[in-house]
Amino acid sequence: MPAAAGPRAAQPGATEPGVTEAGATEPGATKPAAAGPRAAQPGATEPGVTEAGATEPGATKPAAAGPRAAQPGAAEPAAAEPGVTEAGATEPGAAEPGATEAGATEPGAAEPGATEARPAGRPQAPGGSGPTGTRPPAPSGRGRRTGPPKAQKKGPGGGLLMGRPFGVPVYVAPSWFLVAALITWVFGGQLDRVLPELGGARYLVSLFFAVAFYASVLVHELAHTVAALRFKLPVRRIQLQFFGGVSEIEKESETPGREFVLAFVGPLLSLVLAGVFYAGMRAVEPGTVPGVLLAGLMISNLIVAVFNLLPGLPLDGGRMLRAVVWKITGKPMSGTIAAAWVGRALAVSVLIGLPLLNQSGALGGDPQEIGGMNTVTDALLAAILAAIIWTGAGNSLRMARLREHLPELRARTLTRRAVPVESGTPLSEALRRANDAGARALVVVDPDGDPTAVVREAAIVSVPQHRRPWVTVSGLAQDLTEGMRVSAELAGEELLDTLRATPATEYLVVEDSGEIYGVLSAADVERAFVKAMARPS
Repeated sequence: MPAAAGPRAAQPGATEPGVTEAGATEPGATKPAAAGPRAAQPGATEPGVTEAGATEPGATKPAAAGPRAAQPGAAEPAAAEPGVTEAGATEPGAAEPGATEAGATEPGAAEPGATEARPAGRPQAPGGSGPTGTRPPAPSGRGRRTGPPKAQKKGPGGGLLMGRPFGVPVYVAPSWFLVAALITWVFGGQLDRVLPELGGARYLVSLFFAVAFYASVLVHELAHTVAALRFKLPVRRIQLQFFGGVSEIEKESETPGREFVLAFVGPLLSLVLAGVFYAGMRAVEPGTVPGVLLAGLMISNLIVAVFNLLPGLPLDGGRMLRAVVWKITGKPMSGTIAAAWVGRALAVSVLIGLPLLNQSGALGGDPQEIGGMNTVTDALLAAILAAIIWTGAGNSLRMARLREHLPELRARTLTRRAVPVESGTPLSEALRRANDAGARALVVVDPDGDPTAVVREAAIVSVPQHRRPWVTVSGLAQDLTEGMRVSAELAGEELLDTLRATPATEYLVVEDSGEIYGVLSAADVERAFVKAMARPS
């Protein structure tokens, strides 16, 4: 879409370039209003009114339906507020690029950065999620709503902070303590058969095994992290949780080769650890505590490596398959689609095949009859693993779709035209000037013409009509901080990252020369995002 020339000087009756047309909406979502700035006709209602019947909080009467031509001799309509685009003007800090559809993840992470349980260790970067997947905000998993990442302060890492290797925080989720207790109980029962002389001390040995196993998972995750940092991809955190770990990588690999390497290093390190534990096992006497521990760690790391190499998202093998298809077709989306559907097929195979393999003894145990507690346990474990893989594959598809549409979000086309006013200007006069210029926002400038603040639309809405001649714009403005000045050239993920870094409801958009371009509303970005996501890929 051609970039708008800029919302500086409005011609009467001229439509603002870059106005996007309201399109399909997500199921259950409100229809997004037009995102771009619009010019007002002479004598039209005040800028910002774009929906018929939309009333504004605190307003004394419903907002006008839109610009309409003034009749000869007709009195000028009451000024509406610049920037009001639909019913329910946002309160300060409330309208951020937010999520609106259940089930999708955020960018780079994104938020990037959302977390999901996944078997064993694997990277998570924008574009996928789930066991061993690299995904975004998503970017950044948890239950999410579709939309640009919310502008909010990052909270705690979701668990107990254990350290910061390579500058990346490592957290242990509360669910880890549950699985550590489960491993301690199960492995303790096995030790009772192999080393009955240990007695109650077998549970201390089992606890040590659980900690050592998750230390191996941490090494797997650190392999992903080091590779990501080597490729200059930011890593938000590493988290150890119920079924393993996840490295939250906030950006997508730039090439299929880097994607392949980033996914492969995790299973490779697990294979190396399995070899190290095997060598250690050969060096100690069999049937002893060190021998049993080393054998258990060797087998567990081998299982982690093999499982993560299965070719379906969100496993590491799925990322490798995605990289191969990406290289062949030249399209990252094609790779994601192929690997995600293989991942879903894998989830069904795990659900059906894992209990059958356990019952038949193919996984190393004794053959068992179908029925009893072991069958129930096997089925439950298979169902949990299958659900994680299926969900991760679906999230990978949604994240790929999100990233495909992100370039459609451009600051230049979403910006509302604005008029500069000095701090002592009465609100009624400022609105009159905005209406005459076809503008939808107000920027407070100093005597030299330099912008100092943006007048908040929520504050304008709260001022009754009869008080506006006596209220100056300075009392309704938000002082500009460095993060509230954004370039008109920003687009896609870079735009969202900039807005997320400084939460606000309005931002001043400037040209590279420093000239005022207009005002960008976070609510407009959200509506444009929903509209873009509603379109098929």
